[in-house]
Amino acid sequence: MEKRTLTCIAVDDEPMALKLIEGYIAKTPFLEPKSSFSNAIAALEYFNQNPVDLIFLDIQMPDLNGMGLSKIIKEKAKVIFTTAFDQYALEGFRVDAVDYLLKPFDYAEFLVAAQKAHDRIAISKPNPGTIADKEFLFVKSGYKQLKIALDQVLYFEGLKDYVKIWVKGNPIPVLTLMTLKTLEEELPSSQFMRVNRSFIVALPHIEEVERNLITINNNQITVSEQHKVKFQEYIEKHSF
Repeated sequence: MEKRTLTCIAVDDEPMALKLIEGYIAKTPFLEPKSSFSNAIAALEYFNQNPVDLIFLDIQMPDLNGMGLSKIIKEKAKVIFTTAFDQYALEGFRVDAVDYLLKPFDYAEFLVAAQKAHDRIAISKPNPGTIADKEFLFVKSGYKQLKIALDQVLYFEGLKDYVKIWVKGNPIPVLTLMTLKTLEEELPSSQFMRVNRSFIVALPHIEEVERNLITINNNQITVSEQHKVKFQEYIEKHSF
């Protein structure tokens, strides 16, 4: 399968550091450099007018620092922090940064972080036309066939021969006559995972994981022992 190309920008107020990152981006086949900036405000202006998948972002900068920028663009692009200071690592985790590269870092470290970003974005934004990744499904609810956008689904809840489909922004689930097992076979595995007997969760919508509890939309769902290993592998693959 062809590797997805990520559009990216670099932001750093140190000219030498910025030049190094630009060089690393240029030699990475699946990264498409769009621009680079010496301050976060200029980067934000560009970001508001241009689509960007990934930002390589310094933290300590004047006026608007990298952590502040990351909070503004959160959920619109992935961030890899590039900094000489390790005290921001915990805060970087809280803003869901893909990785945290401590200067000086070499190309091997850069490539590992870039690959991690690629894998995470591939899950949330699959390549157009990928057969394995559906964009929506039709389900029968009452006398209607409802079109459900998969990227808006938070999770599926099984109730014997019925399934509740919980959709983002809708407090009332869609109820359809279907088994969870049948549904699981139709869903793209890159976006959804069965975590216990009664629930299939949308991986991009997971907000928090604590031991065997997943939080989605402020609701907690338990990961059963049967599915614990597979789920943990997913978490480790997307952790830093």
